[in-house]
Amino acid sequence: MDTGVSPDFEDIRPFNNDEVKDAIESLLDNRALESAIRYIKPNLDWQEFTAAMRACQTKEEFKSVIAYDAVMTIANATTFTLSISGRSRLPKDKRPCTFISNHRDIVLDASFLNVLLYDVGYGLTQVAIGDNLLIQPWIKTLVRLNNSFIVKRAVTGRQKLLESKRLSEYMHYTIKETKESVWIAQRKGRAKNSDDRTQSGVLKMLGMGSSKDLLTNLMELNIVPVALSYEYDPCDFLKAKEFQQKRDNPDFVKSQRDDLLNMETGILHNKGRVHFTIASSINGQLATLDPQSDKNDLIAEVASIIDREIYKHYRFYPSNYIAYDKLHKTRRFNDNYSLKEKKQFQEYLQGQLDKIVLPNKDEDYLRDRILEMYANPLKNHLTTVE
Repeated sequence: MDTGVSPDFEDIRPFNNDEVKDAIESLLDNRALESAIRYIKPNLDWQEFTAAMRACQTKEEFKSVIAYDAVMTIANATTFTLSISGRSRLPKDKRPCTFISNHRDIVLDASFLNVLLYDVGYGLTQVAIGDNLLIQPWIKTLVRLNNSFIVKRAVTGRQKLLESKRLSEYMHYTIKETKESVWIAQRKGRAKNSDDRTQSGVLKMLGMGSSKDLLTNLMELNIVPVALSYEYDPCDFLKAKEFQQKRDNPDFVKSQRDDLLNMETGILHNKGRVHFTIASSINGQLATLDPQSDKNDLIAEVASIIDREIYKHYRFYPSNYIAYDKLHKTRRFNDNYSLKEKKQFQEYLQGQLDKIVLPNKDEDYLRDRILEMYANPLKNHLTTVE
């Protein structure tokens, strides 16, 4: 069968349109899908849903009908607002680009961005997703149907280098040949303390796409940073718990059950206001760098450029200002929140701490870790304006 995509990418690419029908049937044969959908749509008419699934002939139809509805159902139930700014900075004529954003939620960061981009007429992106999250075969089928490509995490040594190169080649192929934009997080996994920093390994991977020099490869990807801001992170208490578990046991590793709990909590619980800001393509800034510079120095400079763009474009809420003042024992941002808002955040914070169950629970430590999650974006933003 002619897939239209190089066979080198067969096991990491999304499904092609001629594979959509079989993928949908395999999903509908698995009762786990119905259980998952009923988490977000408890009153679902299953027969009506299966008919809508089977009516999708292409990935575009599946994404714009089934996936869009699922994501907006979550947004309507768990956010106060979901918004986007910086639309004027989107590449003209829908030129494909690589959106790189900070990372808060395992599932929803790219999903929310995609529906917002769709609403403003830019179109849906392909999304990078780690294979560590594909806990069941049906989940892998679902994400490939939803136009995600797979990042292989469980590889080491030379195989890791080869997989990084192949992933980069796939992203370059997608941008240049199929003319689709892609999304990738600035780091492997979430920045659990919200101290968002682009990992050098991500940029090294992006720069492997061809035999050209690093800067040329990066510029061909047309990198557009995106700053995402959640008023509340429903997983903040789980992240804080993990910090103490790792503090008390340096060998602690999350289980698949932990990942599932993080995914479910992030999807189903309150996020308050959620906002995405599109920054400008960094190609202009990359063009000012010396391609003959030491590669590690170049990587560090490119990471700094992306970080500054994200830091500049955060949106802040009372939770950020209150957390900064409490953590740093100041009244610096006292004018940015009311006494009522301060009381509400303190009650929220205590409520999240009360959810944490540990044998040697260190509440002062846990409180500071959650405060850091809300204060760090503001702390980093200040470095761009002071």
